Amino acid sequence: MSHDPAVLPEDLPIPVDDGAADHLVGLSVPAIALPATIGGSVNLGDRGRAKRLVVFAYPRTGRPGVPPPTAWDTIPGARGCTPEACSFRDLSEQFAALDTDVFGLSTQDPDYQLEAATRLHLRYALLSDAELRLTAALRLPTLSVDGMTLLRRLTLIIDDGRVKHVIYPVFPPDGAATDVLAVLLR
Repeated sequence: MSHDPAVLPEDLPIPVDDGAADHLVGLSVPAIALPATIGGSVNLGDRGRAKRLVVFAYPRTGRPGVPPPTAWDTIPGARGCTPEACSFRDLSEQFAALDTDVFGLSTQDPDYQLEAATRLHLRYALLSDAELRLTAALRLPTLSVDGMTLLRRLTLIIDDGRVKHVIYPVFPPDGAATDVLAVLLR
């Protein structure tokens, strides 16, 4: 049977808030340049940005026909990165209308991310924290599977270089963009 990362299982386990993101609201985002699928790098801590930022962190996108990591469908919050990325793609015009830039963030390497961004026709950049520099600086929640350190799914809303709001855990993943828009429109 072929693995399709775009399809969510009906019995997807629901993640619980373990408090691992409680410290993030109010933090200043450090000036760390991350490789971006749009070429070059992006510094989320650049205080010169006029726009609000939405950064959705996710464990890893899958590739059609390639098996996922061990027990992937049983890890709460692991499965659903491709549907989440597509939810932000599909609502990108609404984020633009709110003068908000969207970025995806994972610990996957830039080449892996570029393949996903191209295949999924993403209209925003995916950022690679393969060296875990931003992850460590912000103490972002992680999980380990098959020798990989992956980000737990969460969304940061950043204004003027500071984390203003955090959505954690994110569930269901394919509704992530809609949930963020609801926060932005409050």
